Amino acid sequence: MQQQQQQNMQQQAMMQQPPSIVTTKDQLYLTDMLSWNLLAMKKAHFFASQCQNQGIKTQLDQVGQMHHQHYQKILTHLQNQQQQPSAGSQLQ
Repeated sequence: MQQQQQQNMQQQAMMQQPPSIVTTKDQLYLTDMLSWNLLAMKKAHFFASQCQNQGIKTQLDQVGQMHHQHYQKILTHLQNQQQQPSAGSQLQ
């Protein structure tokens, strides 16, 4: 019962829309996310190039592509945020 109440409170607290202001802490976290995805993409590409087993190589290529897509999606969100001056996107 108590666990259900906690889950309901967490669901109600979820934002429906991102805030219009990007704080310094948010910016640092976004930078970290970009770095993590870029590094994972590079590692997957490197290990795929070293791999002899075609099945594993294919899986590593897919992992690299997934991280590349995540990287691009984050960049797209950031660029959209910058292009909307009426939304008040500012750094604090």
